[in-house]
Amino acid sequence: MTEVFQFGVRPITCHAWNKDRTKVALSLNNNEVNVYCRNGSEWRHEDTLQGHDLRVTGIDWAANTNRIVTCGADRNAYVWTQGADGKWSPTLVLLRINRAATCVKWSPLENKFAVGSGARLISVCYFEQENNWWVSKHIKKPIRSTITALDWHPNNILLAAGSTDFKVRIFSAWIKDIEAKPTATPWGAKMPLGQLMTEFSNSTGGGGWVHSVSFSGDGNRVCWVGHDSSISVADASKEMAKTQLKTEYLPFMAVIWVSHNSVVAAGHGCCPLLYSVDDAGKLAFVNKLDVAQKKETGSLSAMRKFQSLDRTALTYQSDTTLATLHQNTITGIAIYSGDKANASAFSTCGADSQLLIWNFKALEQALADMNVNANAN
Repeated sequence: MTEVFQFGVRPITCHAWNKDRTKVALSLNNNEVNVYCRNGSEWRHEDTLQGHDLRVTGIDWAANTNRIVTCGADRNAYVWTQGADGKWSPTLVLLRINRAATCVKWSPLENKFAVGSGARLISVCYFEQENNWWVSKHIKKPIRSTITALDWHPNNILLAAGSTDFKVRIFSAWIKDIEAKPTATPWGAKMPLGQLMTEFSNSTGGGGWVHSVSFSGDGNRVCWVGHDSSISVADASKEMAKTQLKTEYLPFMAVIWVSHNSVVAAGHGCCPLLYSVDDAGKLAFVNKLDVAQKKETGSLSAMRKFQSLDRTALTYQSDTTLATLHQNTITGIAIYSGDKANASAFSTCGADSQLLIWNFKALEQALADMNVNANAN
């Protein structure tokens, strides 16, 4: 139901899959990106991408063109292409920023990508054929703080951005040099580069940094999570109606749509949580997706634990093992199989050096069976 893979002992900052999911690129909280190739139930190290001077903060893999883009705290971004010998070579991107790059995302058509940064701007990057390099155009106003998360609309034009000023903004990232004039969407019709289509606040009842944003499969909804343990959804087809749910859980670090009416959020609680969004836009908690059982010792009484320790001449130590598969913060979520409209599997990476692949359809069925049994009893 869930595959668990361990990659050393360092936290996994971010990860990205190739098109057929036979390879994964991830960064172990340092300035390198490691590419692994799947070999049965094992992952074989294939290459190490070395170009950044400081910690890598974002990775995205363009599935169809087989290019990897990375960004880092060294204020740089690189586009990596694979040669005939299988080795990856970098091309520097002219970001023109004076603070760390924080996140990066390829557009759906893979003809451009966006980089968020601490410079209070977004760099929209595209390839300039005449000079044979990657250049950028900036989206600045009205951003007033660090960009923490990005996601592209399916139309390849609109861009959702979350930031540390408690805001989620939808911008136009149209590059007229490389693409046709966009058609109108529920988010708006006028779309020159940098146009602010709409803005949502995450500061209702306190607020918090926005850690992750995600457009729905049809592009009409956007979901985000904040450091105030909230999850929110806004719907452009319903006059920008916004609904927010303050949860009882630790703050979420990542969120993604897995169907038209379902989102998965995860973070410091170490467990992916499933939420539903009905046609009226109402958010509701469905269930925890980690159905892992506690270790046997978790069910032992205190007396039996001490008796066991006495027999083996061990000193007592508190059990710090969590009842979840992930043993530390989940730092990222990605679709593994399917798409945002109908995902059958997704992956998570965490500060526990683990990469997990969750069979979402099987988990849904298992949860449904559990509910049936509980109602029967």
